[in-house]
Amino acid sequence: MTTMTDTSNAARFREFKMPDVGEGLTEAEILKWYVQPGDTVTDGQVVCEVETAKAAVELPIPFDGVVHELRFPEGTTVDVGQVIIAVDVAPGSGDAAPAAEPAPVAQPEPEPEAPKGRQPVLVGYGVSESSTKRRARKGTAAAVPAAAAAIQGEMNGHGAVVPESRPLAKPPVRKLAKDLGIDLATVVPTGEGGIITREDVHAAATPVPAQAPAPIAAAPVAAGAAPETPAPAVVTTVGARETRIPVKGVRKAIAQAMVGSAFTAPHVTEFVTVDVTRTMKLVAELKEDKDMAGVRVNPLLIIAKALLVAIKRNPEVNAAWDEANQEIVQKHYVNLGIAAATPRGLIVPNIKDAHEQTLPQLAASLGELVSTAREGKTSPAAMAGGTVTITNVGVFGVDTGTPILNPGESAILAVGAIKLQPWVHKGKVKPRQVTTLALSFDHRLVDGELGSKVLADVAAILEQPKRLITWA
Repeated sequence: MTTMTDTSNAARFREFKMPDVGEGLTEAEILKWYVQPGDTVTDGQVVCEVETAKAAVELPIPFDGVVHELRFPEGTTVDVGQVIIAVDVAPGSGDAAPAAEPAPVAQPEPEPEAPKGRQPVLVGYGVSESSTKRRARKGTAAAVPAAAAAIQGEMNGHGAVVPESRPLAKPPVRKLAKDLGIDLATVVPTGEGGIITREDVHAAATPVPAQAPAPIAAAPVAAGAAPETPAPAVVTTVGARETRIPVKGVRKAIAQAMVGSAFTAPHVTEFVTVDVTRTMKLVAELKEDKDMAGVRVNPLLIIAKALLVAIKRNPEVNAAWDEANQEIVQKHYVNLGIAAATPRGLIVPNIKDAHEQTLPQLAASLGELVSTAREGKTSPAAMAGGTVTITNVGVFGVDTGTPILNPGESAILAVGAIKLQPWVHKGKVKPRQVTTLALSFDHRLVDGELGSKVLADVAAILEQPKRLITWA
């Protein structure tokens, strides 16, 4: 039965949930709070910065009021759809506090319901609710569904019900405990629903002076009390020989993307070594050109333009494999990805419709892309929809490599270090500026002949940059 107080609380306090800030993302880490309880906020004001699997994003709040409660501390990874902040939208109207959510009670197992659709959130759409129902065990009505859901999500919807006598922990955590020789029955859980986390296992392996974690509450939480939050993942040192770093955010996305790409698309990599002395002379001349004033001119600019011309001459390389429909999708546009190393890991933003840009426009786009990536402000949209990528491993002094395709793309060009080397030029051995190019491509889409033509065209342009005019 709903009381008048409950109704007034619901109207007075509004909750802001973690939105899906990118297509299909399911979680994000809270990097920084810009507000604290008691602060006044306005519609559209940025209240926190979060890191998703793709980028760091600032979240604006969609209503006015006074911050009542921050539900999670900085460094916590939060699932999409969870409440992260509560705001008093009618301050000064009394001492009411947000009504606590009623504790779940055990119910008879209902008939299966049809799956609900993805629910709209602030940006994009949240994850679909699971239609799977599990019977609650006696005495653990609140803890078991949450634990089962977490384990089930870990196993992609096929987790088994954990026996009552067995501590609640995900498979990777059980393996970690086994490797460290820790008995899970002796570990105090701090995860939501009584689940043992990696941090709990590390704490048991290497005890440090700290406040003891609160035991699982047996009594109901009072209205307005802050809910228990999982401890944020931290870098943990085991003894003096190992350091364990939680895999999350951009690093987690990189790992998943690279494994998926390497074991889905059959990679072929071809190499060519080319004399780029004339290209380096062109770069020096462009730096003095008034039409290029205000933009950064470097060899990557000419290499990017060379690849765009090569794609124009060999448009079949710019494609994608549609596994579901068993179709090859030819792209009549080029969104040119540039692999960028950032403090948070490797990201690949892309320049939309790069094939339509002039050289000065391309230079400006490259400069903006790199600076935004270094600041950690690249948006998820900037990393979506790429068709072909360039990775410049030469900046690290590396001669070449065998790059892995960005998922959904057909080719990636690796550029090695440009070095002064002895080279046969006009019948004589002379010191020349030389580099090695490597082109990896999806052999389902690109056969050896097509891949070789694209790589040969890029090399030919870098050797004779005037081909940018004659071939374009």
